[in-house]
Amino acid sequence: MAQAVGIVEVYGLTAAFVAGDAGCKAADVTLEIFDKNKPANADSLPVPLIVVIKFRGSVAAVEEAVQAACEAAKTVSGVVTYHVIPQPLEGTDKMLKISGLDKS
Repeated sequence: MAQAVGIVEVYGLTAAFVAGDAGCKAADVTLEIFDKNKPANADSLPVPLIVVIKFRGSVAAVEEAVQAACEAAKTVSGVVTYHVIPQPLEGTDKMLKISGLDKS
């Protein structure tokens, strides 16, 4: 059975590092590769880059990590959204490997 996944979207890379660190310290989870998105309305956002943090682990651990990550990110620049997927399908697992951070 696949591990649960938690997804947290935050404003900016600094908030992503702070959130990822907080989530990993709060629960027994691992981080997947970060992803980025620069939306069309980027100039109107607090920070013009949205970064996605992805946690993997048991459902309870991922929920705890997501909560800690959201609290930490709010102290930096804010949270766009978050979600926990208890049992991701194989196709979802493949999507988790995608990242725009390694592209120019």
